[in-house]
Amino acid sequence: MNTFTAVVADIGGTNTRVALTQGTKIRHDTIRRFRNAENTGIEPILAQYLAEMNAQPDAVCIDMAGPVHEGVGELTNLDWRVESSALADTTKAGTVAVLNDLQAMGHALSHIGPESLQQVMPGQDATDSALAVRLVVNIGTGLNIAPVYHSQGQTTVPPAEAGHISLSVQTAQELRLRDWLAESHGTPGFEETLSGRGLEHIYAFHCREDGTGDPLTAAEIMAAFDEGQDRALRSLRMFTRFVGRYAGDTALITLPFGGIFLVGGVMRHVGPHLLDLGFAEAFVDKGRFSDYMAQFPVHLMTDDYAPLAGCAGHLAEKMGLTISPSP
Repeated sequence: MNTFTAVVADIGGTNTRVALTQGTKIRHDTIRRFRNAENTGIEPILAQYLAEMNAQPDAVCIDMAGPVHEGVGELTNLDWRVESSALADTTKAGTVAVLNDLQAMGHALSHIGPESLQQVMPGQDATDSALAVRLVVNIGTGLNIAPVYHSQGQTTVPPAEAGHISLSVQTAQELRLRDWLAESHGTPGFEETLSGRGLEHIYAFHCREDGTGDPLTAAEIMAAFDEGQDRALRSLRMFTRFVGRYAGDTALITLPFGGIFLVGGVMRHVGPHLLDLGFAEAFVDKGRFSDYMAQFPVHLMTDDYAPLAGCAGHLAEKMGLTISPSP
């Protein structure tokens, strides 16, 4: 068998997206969305979907926002448990996989084209790009990273919980922010400044510093930024400084000469403004290692269906198939 048919699903906080694939190619005409609140788990969604599509897949892969261990996953913000054995029973598929959503993003990198990426910093081409380490940085509801390793035809995306590493500060104002966060969050991690609620924290801090103003939601902050509000601009500048610092710190740990890929709901909104808000300066601000930092390419991922492609790519490797990435 040189190809396969799979059903892949991406479980988010509100909706689950399901699609059929032909090999690693997502059949976009088969993508359907299901509201999680109307279902008790992923199994009834898959059963309904496959019945409607009259499909019998060879393989199934689910990615989800939550920790996964030995084929069993727990949703972080949803009372669902995803188990490989239950997926096999529901779909009758011979190959089954469960991934964390960020791991799926890592597997997707070999199966998306340049049209799915927006360059932020060019960096330098890796000598052996096929084997170069890549790094996914997710800034959305939460914060995390996924280093991506490729060797002997296999992709490895180890799990991490890097959103909770201690927040690093460099200025007197950032020290005041850290102390203010510590009052209500204990020792604050980076996620308290780099996430949807992190942006809200930074804006509320600026209200406190200014002695006036009311806290806003992340969406309201972005709207105020678009309207030219000074406090929103200052908040986004501080937020972007932390983005650059965090991406730079994790790059020094993983050395991603294959590129850094920024993903997540917050990044989709802030990403187009990163350079204007000081990302590049914060990213390379590593003292005598500043020139070294310029080697790492940085991209903004704009493909909303990348996790589904990552699921399909992972299944191909799991089944021992060599299939060309989707065009």
